[in-house]
Amino acid sequence: MGRSERVAAALAAQPRERFLPRAVRRDAGYDGPLSIGHGQTNSQPRTVLAMLELLDVRPGQHVLDVGSGSAWTTALLAELTGPTGSVLGVERVPALVAVGRENLDRTGLRHARIREADPDRLGAADDGPFDRILVSAMATRLPEELVAQLAEGGVLVLPVDGVMTRVVLDAAAPGGRVVTTHGRYRFVPLVGG
Repeated sequence: MGRSERVAAALAAQPRERFLPRAVRRDAGYDGPLSIGHGQTNSQPRTVLAMLELLDVRPGQHVLDVGSGSAWTTALLAELTGPTGSVLGVERVPALVAVGRENLDRTGLRHARIREADPDRLGAADDGPFDRILVSAMATRLPEELVAQLAEGGVLVLPVDGVMTRVVLDAAAPGGRVVTTHGRYRFVPLVGG
């Protein structure tokens, strides 16, 4: 099964409406961001699809989901890693941590978890290194703190100043990484990034 087919299967297994507040579930098919409260959104499905394809998650990988929100992306990542992998979602809004945990518990994906983010540090350095890192919030610059949490060959996907950016840690590349850009997007701001 190719990358696109695996992502499509994950999206089918974890429908967006399961991760939305009741008031907006009827809008789950809308291809745009939807409010999940606390000034945060559930990202546009087409954008999530593009990010997951760029991330290229493989079974058995150790993945970090920065800005896990209602846990939709955390669940999608867990579908992609399969039970031999692990996914850690971090979220700065305590109320969304609780909502995300509830939503994730209902999926039965025991190899994924969510915890409150450290307000003084991006990511989860103590739990790394990670094979893949997904960031669902807009950074103003490439956060070196997250790049440092990648394993060799690891991939980071995030929007930086409006541009979707993919970073691959590669010791053989100039500067030890390969950075590519993939179109313009809008996201809520990444706190600390």
